[in-house]
Amino acid sequence: MITEPNDQPLTIADAAAALRSGATTSVALTRSILAKITELNDALGAYVTVTADQALEQATAADAALAAGDDQGPLAGIPLAIKDIIAMKGAPTTANSRVLDPAWGEGTDAPVVARLRAAGSVFLGKSTTSEFAIGLPDPEKGFLVPRNPWNVEHTPAGSSSGTGVAVAAGLALGGLGTDTGGSVRGPACVNGHTGLKVTFGRVPKSGVVPLGFSLDSVGPMARSAYDCALLLQVMAGYDPSDPNSADVGVDDYPAALDGDVSGIKIGLPSGYFFDHDQLDPEQKEAVLTAVGVLEGLGAKPDEVTLPYPDLAKDANHLILIGEAYAYHRNNLVSRWTDYGAGTRPTLARGAFYTSADFVQAQRFRTMFCRAVADVLKTCDVMITPAAPTPAERAADLTPSSRLNKPSYTGHWNLTGLPAAAVPVGFSSTGLPLSMQVIGKPFAEATVLKVADALQRVTDWHLKVPEVEALAGAVA
Repeated sequence: MITEPNDQPLTIADAAAALRSGATTSVALTRSILAKITELNDALGAYVTVTADQALEQATAADAALAAGDDQGPLAGIPLAIKDIIAMKGAPTTANSRVLDPAWGEGTDAPVVARLRAAGSVFLGKSTTSEFAIGLPDPEKGFLVPRNPWNVEHTPAGSSSGTGVAVAAGLALGGLGTDTGGSVRGPACVNGHTGLKVTFGRVPKSGVVPLGFSLDSVGPMARSAYDCALLLQVMAGYDPSDPNSADVGVDDYPAALDGDVSGIKIGLPSGYFFDHDQLDPEQKEAVLTAVGVLEGLGAKPDEVTLPYPDLAKDANHLILIGEAYAYHRNNLVSRWTDYGAGTRPTLARGAFYTSADFVQAQRFRTMFCRAVADVLKTCDVMITPAAPTPAERAADLTPSSRLNKPSYTGHWNLTGLPAAAVPVGFSSTGLPLSMQVIGKPFAEATVLKVADALQRVTDWHLKVPEVEALAGAVA
């Protein structure tokens, strides 16, 4: 069920304004959200660790700084969730697994977390993730199972499940996810808010448990594209601790979101992305309706063609599994049963791919990147559905259930391009629908500009699931 927002600011931008007007304080806002987490976390499984004391200390410091005229920026005093594969002082990093060394990242902030801390952000805790950002939840391992707040029988998607749930249910105003094949965009898509996969190298990923070395990225998740721009402004930029970090200038992302998309060329990839026989008609209709809204604002959509999109999905999966298996191989041999029941067969799949398979996938990657670059010479962004269907029933998911289903996200990890999931409506069963905006390398400003323009004239991203009835329930 959709409800209207309560008295708690719904967006980072609104909360920042309220903090500066004196309508609220960071301590009051943080206490309010922590109370919600206490009520709802057992039912929704958003957090594996809640850092209430640290959060209140940060909130107190943020209030004191603002009172003294020391404004650290729009993220000062804003409560956020940090995905539990990202190192953060004051909380363990578990990767939601019994395998990771408990001392991994102990006492350190990943560079992206350090940047948010320096900006005055408040850290509510470590949000749940698929085990090592890849396995299905295994309740027998003792971690809370994340649930979709729109319908707890359906998946919140992964792997940045907890941050997605927290943003949707009001248990954080924003947060961090990681994306290797869609793990920021998937949860944003099915939980009904905005999530941005950044250009490979745009945000440093040192201090993050790796999944796919050549695919991983760290991205912002929040209600709106504008909120994601505020987060990215702090997160982005070169860091020498990450060998893949790109020494490329950082745009002024919030300033780029002016609502003007007149003349922006939108490419609509035909075939696989809009005509696949497993694409839900409501998802397709909602995306095309949103494109029509953008056209009414002056954007210029046109059909484009990408070669072999089905193979691109497979190439991303093969490279991801190969790189993940390389990281986990020794532990899979010695600690097989310590991994979750859905994680170990997924990772072990990498043992069955040959070196020739991996090389061929990389050869295809080179060709596909060139083909996509050629298409992007004819348009400013591309738009596709963010997923072929609304959130699936959690009980229907298995380690192999998605192998023969289309995916619309991994293509952009394969190419390293920025892509955002943006809410565009709800299915007839009340589940969020979402489109995806894909941009040129390091053109996050344009991607967010298009998303923001849509959100200025629609309010799908501001809809809130009714979760009060879940208080006291156990996941």
